[in-house]
Amino acid sequence: MARLAQTAGLTDIQQEILSTVRDFVDKEIIPVATELEHRDEYPQQIVDGLKELGLFGLMIPEEYGGLGESLLTYALCVEEIARGWMSVSGIINTHFIVAYMLKQHGTQEQKDYFLPRMALGEVRGAFSMSEPGLGSDVSAITSKAVKDGDQYVLNGQKMWLTNGGSSTLVAVLVRSDEGHPEGTAPHKSMTTFLVEKEPGFGEVRPGLTIPGKIDKMGYKGVDTTELIMDGLRIPANRVLGGTTGRGFYQMMDGVEVGRVNVAARGCGVAQRAFELGVSYAQQRHTFGKPIAQHQAIQFKLAEMATKVEAAHAMMVNAARKKDSGERNDLEAGMAKYLASEYCKEVVEDAFRIHGGYGFSKEYEIERLYREAPMLLIGEGTAEIQKMIIGRRLLEEYRLQG
Repeated sequence: MARLAQTAGLTDIQQEILSTVRDFVDKEIIPVATELEHRDEYPQQIVDGLKELGLFGLMIPEEYGGLGESLLTYALCVEEIARGWMSVSGIINTHFIVAYMLKQHGTQEQKDYFLPRMALGEVRGAFSMSEPGLGSDVSAITSKAVKDGDQYVLNGQKMWLTNGGSSTLVAVLVRSDEGHPEGTAPHKSMTTFLVEKEPGFGEVRPGLTIPGKIDKMGYKGVDTTELIMDGLRIPANRVLGGTTGRGFYQMMDGVEVGRVNVAARGCGVAQRAFELGVSYAQQRHTFGKPIAQHQAIQFKLAEMATKVEAAHAMMVNAARKKDSGERNDLEAGMAKYLASEYCKEVVEDAFRIHGGYGFSKEYEIERLYREAPMLLIGEGTAEIQKMIIGRRLLEEYRLQG
């Protein structure tokens, strides 16, 4: 086990789970990740392996067939998986956010119906807030749901769905003005709908189209899509929690755990970049000795390792805070911001250590260099995190009198 990014106070069960996941990553993911990534191929065999390990049900309560583990256990598993290939952690994350939202906010019928099959990985989740004209400005959502008898009719276009094609259940946030008079604050007139669909592309159910994969710079293998609703009919019992107008709060709760996840991904990618950098520095010789013996490179390695350690500590702190039942938006925002920024810097330093070879597709660092930028924008940009952090600090440190 490496010295960096260790977590104190883990139970025997947590250590066993992590050891199993790390072993799986080393044997089943790292050897094939770069080749699959260059082909932009969905890692079906890896996903099947994660299903067998029970990872799709990691945080789903035992009564629904899951492992009932904590957010910390989940985040540490994500860190390991992202160390192997970040795209795989994306396949699990959106599934996990939907399962978490169901567990926290779903009706008993919704939990009984979805969670046991989600724990087995038979039902796979995706969630959708963004639209073509908006990202972090959730209050500007224009997709609408209109009540029609005991159903709702949904219209609009959504954007940036991770798992949009491979998922069979999408939690979709839309505007629903029913029961909310004119002038209601935008965030109080939003509803989350649980939309079941067939996997694949094209019209996946009447009124619902997944046009195809968006071609991306990095974060390949996982499908990122649009979602178009045109007269999509959803029964009233598929409103998350059974009550309209609660969607914004439900989604924000999901995004809070999602931010811990993105922080964990940043930690994992940074760890792998450090491993590659420190290994290459000991193999590459210049001026008669390994470049690791040059002070300039040692300084780089020292900075990289310190960033890996600091990001990991903040991510663990944010996860533990949520697990204790406390509000963690400040800690999750800080962890996501720091881990994604540090990840980019550690990856770039590892890239520089590789010299010209870092630019070659033959070397793994080339893939990491294209993956790291997604973390700067996923689950809210760095600027959005800083806005959240700033507002929360002013709440905590408000001047009295």
